[in-house]
Amino acid sequence: MSILTQTTAAQATVAPAAPSRATGAERASHPDIEAARRVLRTEIAGLEALAEALDESFVRASDVLARVKGRVIVTGMGKSGHVARKIAATFASTGSPAQYVHPGEASHGDLGMIAAGDAVLALSNSGDTVELADIVAHTRRFRIPLIAMTRRGASALAEAADISLVLPASAEACSLGLAPTTSTTMMLALGDALAVALLERKGFRTEDFQVLHPGGRLGKELLRVADLMHSGDALPLVRSGALMEDAWSVMTAKSFGCIGVLDESGHLAGIITDGDLRRHMHKGNDLLAEPVDRVMTPRPKTIRPQALAAEALGQMNAQAITCLFVVDEARHPLGIVHMHDCLRAGIA
Repeated sequence: MSILTQTTAAQATVAPAAPSRATGAERASHPDIEAARRVLRTEIAGLEALAEALDESFVRASDVLARVKGRVIVTGMGKSGHVARKIAATFASTGSPAQYVHPGEASHGDLGMIAAGDAVLALSNSGDTVELADIVAHTRRFRIPLIAMTRRGASALAEAADISLVLPASAEACSLGLAPTTSTTMMLALGDALAVALLERKGFRTEDFQVLHPGGRLGKELLRVADLMHSGDALPLVRSGALMEDAWSVMTAKSFGCIGVLDESGHLAGIITDGDLRRHMHKGNDLLAEPVDRVMTPRPKTIRPQALAAEALGQMNAQAITCLFVVDEARHPLGIVHMHDCLRAGIA
């Protein structure tokens, strides 16, 4: 938010004016802020009307989209096309494969992207967008489900569709009443509502979301310990009763700076770290001849494989340790995760 600066003619000839500090009352009365609030309130009113207008058509549309074996094809022209692209992206990222098809390109070969097993969600404010005609005809010819999202129930698109999601009459937020504002906000929100309804129907989980969002900050926040842990032959393990000479050899080969000690049943009974070695070296005995059970720290800190990697890093920081064994409910070792694994993955 910018703050107006006022400069007198005399000041302008001497030095640049310093920004004035507008009071809350001045900010509240500024024409730009009043216009912004009017827009937001108008669009909020549109969304509230949309929420109240939802009916059985929304449920039937969700039924159709939930049964799709192929993809949800979302289409629209102009501003509706921009909204359609976002809706397609939201569907795809929440477990409902989807893509946007441009109506103009569809008429020049891209109709081949719409196949049996798909469903089409077509957006048009007026419901009479000429460019949608070929896509509509294609869905009717090949019996592809067509869902319309429009403000006019008595329109060519709504009448041709299998299901019509008709937006309630609401004023556009544009002071001229012409620029698509409230209408596009309602379309966008209705697309989000469909995507979330499908997400909940399918039982889409955090783990599924992470699979589709591996990059960026969100993907890093959703990484699981199981995604980072070392397993199999990489695990530094030794049996209870073994000598420290054997444990030392395994620790050196595996390079984690620790080794897990298993009891007779294969449960993780203890851990030996570099710190344990240093503490026992000062006792003056032959460390390598000692049994591991005398050197280990019993009942070490562990973590479950489905825990978030951020949780593992937080636990290591809190305990001032560098490794955690990953175990199942019976404390059988499944893997090991090192602090450096978390840092390399961008967890912080």
